[in-house]
Amino acid sequence: MTSESGIQERVFAFLADPASHPRVHRIDTHAASVFLEGGRALKIKRAIRFPYLDYSTLAKRKAACEQEMTVNRRFAPQIYRRVIPITQDNQGSLGIDGEGTPVEFAIEMTRFDESRTIDHLAEAGPLAPDLVDAIADAIAASHRAAPPVTAEPWIQSIPGMLAGNTTAFRAAACFPEGDIDKLESASQSALSRIGGLLAQRGSAGFVRHCHGDLHLANIVMIENQPVLFDAIEFDPTIASTDVLYDLAFPLMDFIRYGRHAAANGLMNGYLGRSPPENLDALGTLPLFMSLRAAIRANVMLARLGPACRDDAGIRQSARVYFELALRLIRPAAPMLIAIGGLSGTGKSVLARALAPCVNPDPGAVVLRSDVLRKRLLHVDETDRLPRSAYQPEITRQIYEALGQYATRALSQGHSVVVDAVFADQAERTAIRGDASRLGVKFAGLYLQTDLATRQRRVGARECDASDATPEIAALQEDFDIGTVDWTTIDASGTPEQTLQLCRSALSLGEAG
Repeated sequence: MTSESGIQERVFAFLADPASHPRVHRIDTHAASVFLEGGRALKIKRAIRFPYLDYSTLAKRKAACEQEMTVNRRFAPQIYRRVIPITQDNQGSLGIDGEGTPVEFAIEMTRFDESRTIDHLAEAGPLAPDLVDAIADAIAASHRAAPPVTAEPWIQSIPGMLAGNTTAFRAAACFPEGDIDKLESASQSALSRIGGLLAQRGSAGFVRHCHGDLHLANIVMIENQPVLFDAIEFDPTIASTDVLYDLAFPLMDFIRYGRHAAANGLMNGYLGRSPPENLDALGTLPLFMSLRAAIRANVMLARLGPACRDDAGIRQSARVYFELALRLIRPAAPMLIAIGGLSGTGKSVLARALAPCVNPDPGAVVLRSDVLRKRLLHVDETDRLPRSAYQPEITRQIYEALGQYATRALSQGHSVVVDAVFADQAERTAIRGDASRLGVKFAGLYLQTDLATRQRRVGARECDASDATPEIAALQEDFDIGTVDWTTIDASGTPEQTLQLCRSALSLGEAG
């Protein structure tokens, strides 16, 4: 044991001593130890050195603590208090911020309810859509506030990350060599395909100093709001990435927990709160999510030591992340699903529920005509528009925009669900033609139900993007929709029944 680690073990023993700290709870990660007591948490960097971080000396750990404070107060000022010394007096007794010589440094934090981190909530069950929306809002806000940085260091670091993963996987001897080869080959191919796009996004300001370590355990609910914490402080290059690489971590983690609906809701929520240019970069997500999963697998392996010999649970977790990385890097072909029907047939509810079931991960982009109309006319989603905003010429422009946005996402290899009335045969023909030109599979679903049901549903809406009223629903009864050559769906039942009918028609599985 080195002198640094020996002193640190004394400090850890002191902080966990039941005689002086009877209610303390210790949590260890690969890089830190956290001591929870009362309303306070003390986080200490472990005296370790990895290729990507070095906490091997007291001076380096102090600097890392101070840097963590600076970085994380951007995200969670309500959590991060100050850096304090653990001291040793002339008699050799240790104290927290006491008299004597500092022998260790700790970040003093406000303790929060550990059961309210999003990983615990995801493990416990499905997350409410409002919660997922709030997480999307928090991440999008953090990206808007993050300063743009030069893209080259980030882009140039990716081959090294891929090579480092491969080297670590081979050394650990945990996974089949053939699978390691497949992951490496597919990752290198993906990087070659998107290299030019990454450079373009860097020039456009999409590479920023982000959180950098945004897995679900680093998002916590405080006063019913998601708070991002424990951002990377030890290397600005690691945190200075494309914003979609930052987003890819919670997307991947939700998939890891089997919460596909949350992953899809997060992606769509983020896209709705960020520039539309992100549609043109969805092709980065397979590599970004796979790389996040592979790095997470290596973090697990680092906790075990060589040959995966120590902990069966951690070993299994590493295997799950590795297998997920292998699956995500080989996405299924995209498809375009158009959902039509008069107001009140349940199109938007169906679109949100159906999108997580559509490959590839994390499910389909949802494009809703009501939302796009508000966005293009520069009003909030729930603001009511005048009747003039629904003139035929404007409606034609909205449908053209829907097709253009769908094409942008599909061109990136990502599936799309388009939600609009599609009462005109020309509109239905046009959206099918968009899929045909790209050579992707198309499916049209047309929802039908009686007027009374439609009026009841429309009348019950609150805080919704649709401007339809029961009176408008009645007027739509006179629409001449022509011959519908899409699959017609009886939408008179519950949303769950409608979803099941559509999943069966499309041969889609369920989403978690």
